[in-house]
Amino acid sequence: MPARTGRPPRISRADIVSAAHRIIDEEGTQGLTMRRLAREVGTTPMALYHHVRDKDELLQLLLDDYAAGLPRPELPGESGEPGDPGERIVAAAIAMRGALIGVPWIVEVLRADDLMSVHALWYPETIIDAAVRAGLTPEAAVDLYRIVWHYTAGEITARAAATRRRKDGRPTYRGQVFANLDATRLPRLAALGEHWEELTTRDTYGKGVRAIVDGLLKPVPPDARP
Repeated sequence: MPARTGRPPRISRADIVSAAHRIIDEEGTQGLTMRRLAREVGTTPMALYHHVRDKDELLQLLLDDYAAGLPRPELPGESGEPGDPGERIVAAAIAMRGALIGVPWIVEVLRADDLMSVHALWYPETIIDAAVRAGLTPEAAVDLYRIVWHYTAGEITARAAATRRRKDGRPTYRGQVFANLDATRLPRLAALGEHWEELTTRDTYGKGVRAIVDGLLKPVPPDARP
């Protein structure tokens, strides 16, 4: 068959976004290059640059595409009742984690603190607004949001890594270590050893984020302030 000549096939941004999602799902963000994407859509890297400037702009498109489809949950205080600001923050944090836990590559991108999706700004807006309503200054409310975000991002990343390890089907190094602990040196951990894997895979996110929010919203006594 003779080699194909002429112009590459016409592609759209929707084609590019769809192909990029497929690559990331299979290979992660490290596998997403303009050359690899061009092969996926059957065109040339040069043709892609008519639609996206670089990989950062491509990731931005992917973030926006995903965030635009996220439903907004009903939070405490949206049905007429006043609602507790702390509960509103916890509910928004749980919703944010629920939106991201199935797509850890997004957390990886967002943790760089440069790219973001305007469609997803509802989460920090809601959390910061509730924190201000609870009595924090805007600056302290931003601190609260950042602490909640870092806890959320870290929890998702750690859970995704642990899930990948368990899928390998091999005994984990941690499991082997805890199965053979010296009870005279580490009595508490040795007693928990056979249950350690089970205990450390429990979902404690809600408990953790509630403790963080309660602690940050708790008034600081005047004599304890710096």
